[in-house]
Amino acid sequence: MWIGWVAAGVAITAGCYFLPADGLTFNLIYNGIGLLSALGILTGVRLHRPRHAAAWYWFAAGQAASVVGDLVWEYYRYVLDQDPYPSVADAFYLAGYPMLAAGLWLLLRARRDGSALTPAVMSGIGLGLVFWILVLHPIAGESATSAFTWFISTAYPAADALLLAMLVRLGTLRGGSPSAWLLGLAAALLLFADCGYSMINLDGAADGYLFNAGWLLSYILWAAAALHPSMAVENRATGSGSDELGRAQRVFLSACTLLPPATLLIPGVGDDVLDRIVIGVASGAMFLLAAIRMTRLTRQVRAKAAELREIAMHDDLTGLPNRRHFEESLTSHGRTGELRVLFLGLDGFKNVNDELGRPVGDQVLAVLAARIVATVPDALAARLGGDEFALLVPGSEDAGRVAERLAAALAAPVGAGGHELLVGASIGLAAAAGPVEVLRRAETAMHAAKETGEPYRLWSPALDERAGEHARLGAEMRAALLAGDFRVVYQPIIAVPEGRVTAVEALVRWQHPQRGLVSPAQFVPVAERNGLIVDLGAWILRTACEQLVAWHTELGADAPDRISVNVSARQLARPQFPSTVADILTSTGLPAHRLTVEVTETAVFGGGQAVTALHALRALGVRIALDDFGTGHSSLGLLHTVPVDVLKVDKSFVDRVTEAGRHAVIARALIQVSDGLGLTAVAEGVETEEQAEALYALGYRLLQGYYFGKPAAVPDFRPRVHALEA
Repeated sequence: MWIGWVAAGVAITAGCYFLPADGLTFNLIYNGIGLLSALGILTGVRLHRPRHAAAWYWFAAGQAASVVGDLVWEYYRYVLDQDPYPSVADAFYLAGYPMLAAGLWLLLRARRDGSALTPAVMSGIGLGLVFWILVLHPIAGESATSAFTWFISTAYPAADALLLAMLVRLGTLRGGSPSAWLLGLAAALLLFADCGYSMINLDGAADGYLFNAGWLLSYILWAAAALHPSMAVENRATGSGSDELGRAQRVFLSACTLLPPATLLIPGVGDDVLDRIVIGVASGAMFLLAAIRMTRLTRQVRAKAAELREIAMHDDLTGLPNRRHFEESLTSHGRTGELRVLFLGLDGFKNVNDELGRPVGDQVLAVLAARIVATVPDALAARLGGDEFALLVPGSEDAGRVAERLAAALAAPVGAGGHELLVGASIGLAAAAGPVEVLRRAETAMHAAKETGEPYRLWSPALDERAGEHARLGAEMRAALLAGDFRVVYQPIIAVPEGRVTAVEALVRWQHPQRGLVSPAQFVPVAERNGLIVDLGAWILRTACEQLVAWHTELGADAPDRISVNVSARQLARPQFPSTVADILTSTGLPAHRLTVEVTETAVFGGGQAVTALHALRALGVRIALDDFGTGHSSLGLLHTVPVDVLKVDKSFVDRVTEAGRHAVIARALIQVSDGLGLTAVAEGVETEEQAEALYALGYRLLQGYYFGKPAAVPDFRPRVHALEA
């Protein structure tokens, strides 16, 4: 609609110049366009329903006032046959300007942006200076006119300059809409027509016919601005108080800033004292405004730097201070005395992420962070990363009691993603003078608490010795794996009563060049912690598979049927673990059904990737054994979720199976469960003949333990002569 209006208006304006200048038809068309302009503004308000409609009503009123002025002028011209200047018509013309200014003021007030005021004033000074030199000063210097005529002639361009300055202010807002640009063009045309008409009237030429085009097109563009859909769009500031301008705005501001010195290049300007004074004042004002703008920019840069620092020092998810903030706070507080720090590591949080997804995990972290702050409001709490938090405990608080309160608060269920989740925490306590040392000690104590299952642990030098030993051991293990210092031994699994070695379990040993034989109880937990268990486990698996293939080639039917290999939770957590097993089976040539993967109940209790990996292995044909069965969190419950072929009954039930009591009852119940589910049961840790006989009597047909053979590089595969009689 707005394009059609502009096209029709331009065509009619051009056509008017083919009509007689003083004809009634021309003037009726002129008045009609003015009236339609006011109606067009009202139509635009009704169509687009802007939030600040009052501004556009003022625009319509201003246009209507101009139309009334036109009608009064026509009355003078065609009824009274007069051509007065000034006249009553000028009162209506000039009355329209405050109405237009009121509308622009409402738009500016709706688009508040204090940062744009300075560039707007600078632009206004530059344009106003040119306006003074080219228009106002010549009018002011004209002596052939009356004071009233001079006032009226000056009022028109002055009012136009006011409108233009307000539009410059509107234009310096970022994201100016097409509607705003149309308003600016309308005001510029009005300024051009009024200035030209005032100048020719002062020169004694009363014919302003040529300037009618400026007034007509101004009418048309005021209405086009209202009809354009962008008139309803909020042209707001960025909201950050930014002093940033667009490229066009920067070019415009720079050009306006250069106008004061540029006016000195106009011939005759420098000869007039008043012009020199005005130029000097304008230049001084420009300098002051530029200084104000630079001061504002500097203040904004500092505020933005402070804002960025605040962002950089806090965790996005929880809103808590981050590690960097916490370490700086430790440094600051460390100058005044001893630091006391609690280091928290969440238990089982990885399972939440793996099973329920990261969004639920994020909700859990946010809830627990809020609990930490609520439990110890006087402490500085920070999220160090992942599932680790830390607190700087004030001197008035007892750190042990704080740890107890935190452990209790974090042990409560967490509602997230429609689930009630239990996520506890292991807490380490430490005190030291240095920020780095106190954080290190607290973290060491936290890991110790996590290993032992304690809710919290106080740091002691013994923990450092242990941690140092683990670090050294970890480094030596990496070197040992490369040097080939690890070896695999095999413990027989015996089928009773015939005594045949039906399977073997692969176990790793470390022959250290200085320490001698290192117990797996020492180095396996370290390998789990530092991740070396993944590479070590893959090496054990490959070695065991190669060995069983070699035995079958060498011994034929006397070789064991299957081989069992222990797999850690860290290995199961790797998505590529099933493919690793498949590659090893392919490269060694071992059939998948001859491999049994042994996992502990704790490794698969959390579900997630671990159980997914076991299902993938089962699909390959690999058998799954649940090791140390009966000692975990929910042994029977795991049989519903974990694909199991073999139950390995823990040694703790075997040790006292010969005695009447609960251990024998549990051992009997486990073999019944195994038989009922169609699973294979293996009793571990058989050390005496009496235990073997008792287990056989309960129904166990696969036994493993020192009574039948210790782990060896090459076990004795001959049938056991002391095997049980049928």
